[in-house]
Amino acid sequence: MIRIDVFRLSDGKISGFRVHGHSGTADRGQDIVCAGISALAQAALLGIGEHLHRPLDFSVRPSGDLRMKLRGEPDDLTQAILETAFLGFAAIQRTNPNAVQMKDSRG
Repeated sequence: MIRIDVFRLSDGKISGFRVHGHSGTADRGQDIVCAGISALAQAALLGIGEHLHRPLDFSVRPSGDLRMKLRGEPDDLTQAILETAFLGFAAIQRTNPNAVQMKDSRG
């Protein structure tokens, strides 16, 4: 199962996320659920770091673990990217509830 932890500040803005695990819906390299989640997570990471040049901490491991945390306060552009990724994660979860679990944490 893929587990997605979305971290929000008390005002509801996303400050980071963690994606870990594999869906198990197909063999590695053939799993479109894993590929979709991975593409969304990596696109958000690249958009914030490479396009917006916002400071962030991240790690990506081949074992299926990606973590990203903003170093500063979220702004409108980082929120647009992160909320779009969140919407994509949620859409994939809706169609694959036995393969994706998402937790949205505030605080």
